[in-house]
Amino acid sequence: MQGFINVIKESGMTSFDVVNKVKRKLNIPCGHMGTLDPMASGVLAVGIGKTTRLFNYLLDKEKVYVADFEFGYETDTLDVTGEVLRENRFPIKEEDIIKNLPSFIGEIDQIPPKYSAKNINGKRGYQLAREGVEFTLESKKVTILDFKLIKKINDTTYRFEITCKGGTYIRSLARDLGYKLGTFGTMVSLDRRKAGIFTYDNAITVEELLNTPIEELKIIPADEAVDFTKILLGRRTAERLVNGVKEKYAYPDGIYRVYSKVEFLGVGEVKDYEFKLKAYLKE
Repeated sequence: MQGFINVIKESGMTSFDVVNKVKRKLNIPCGHMGTLDPMASGVLAVGIGKTTRLFNYLLDKEKVYVADFEFGYETDTLDVTGEVLRENRFPIKEEDIIKNLPSFIGEIDQIPPKYSAKNINGKRGYQLAREGVEFTLESKKVTILDFKLIKKINDTTYRFEITCKGGTYIRSLARDLGYKLGTFGTMVSLDRRKAGIFTYDNAITVEELLNTPIEELKIIPADEAVDFTKILLGRRTAERLVNGVKEKYAYPDGIYRVYSKVEFLGVGEVKDYEFKLKAYLKE
């Protein structure tokens, strides 16, 4: 079995919890793409079997989040689950927020949260932070496509919709927008509405996952998640590529979806007219 099951993770569950439920349901190895923190909710793409080999080609797809930011304090995790480090509470004006949002659009420098999965000398940032180890994280380039204020909840809490590329930390946006406003910011809720082709429209709840017969589950075909140009191979060429033989092709350099006459084989790459299968999905 191959493909993706797009599950709506509930707040309070871990991404690993969701994957385990899919594994037990299908009795097949699975993995998830794009970890959601336990406090967050939203779409979580679970790859079935060898479909997980496509994850590296999906990491930079467009994502959409809806998040609530509360201004006036900052925590060590940059979200509501952490310990308060500093405070400066006063009402925040809507016009001040709107005025500052354009400065976040485009490719920007962002410092990840210390409580993150960033690797620092072989250990995760959250591990070092929990151990009380002092360390600094370098800024990284991230791409914000849109950053909209969509609702005022109260004088210090606002709801935003953020469209971004992979690698963006929404918690860091809360912190940095707070600084722009002359105070601090903390993320108090997060919902991922889209990750590439995975949206609420093609997702199922955990309850639906558990109660739907396997043959009726909504499984998204593996090749629908990758939008590269299609290459159709003859039988002999497909066999040679599957066996690791490199072929010469007059295609431009790039990444392609690779098909035989009967099935989707995976993702291949052309470089200097040499074609190689990079992620092979066939059982």
